[in-house]
Amino acid sequence: MNKSLLMAALIAAAALAACGKKEEAPAAPAVDAAASAAAPVVEAASAAADAAASAATDAASAVVEAASAAVDAAASK
Repeated sequence: MNKSLLMAALIAAAALAACGKKEEAPAAPAVDAAASAAAPVVEAASAAADAAASAATDAASAVVEAASAAVDAAASK
């Protein structure tokens, strides 16, 4: 009887401990820190993308001008 009472008490204690409220560390500070660290990288990537787009536009304009010049030169012969 004593052993079964002891086992029942241990099982009840384990069940109550398993169902207890557990506090978790808030994730918000980690997310804020990651966002703050990533902001300069995002800005640099955006600036690089803008520069690449501008260079591609300039190169395309140069190709169009060269093609136009070649067509004009061929037409004048």
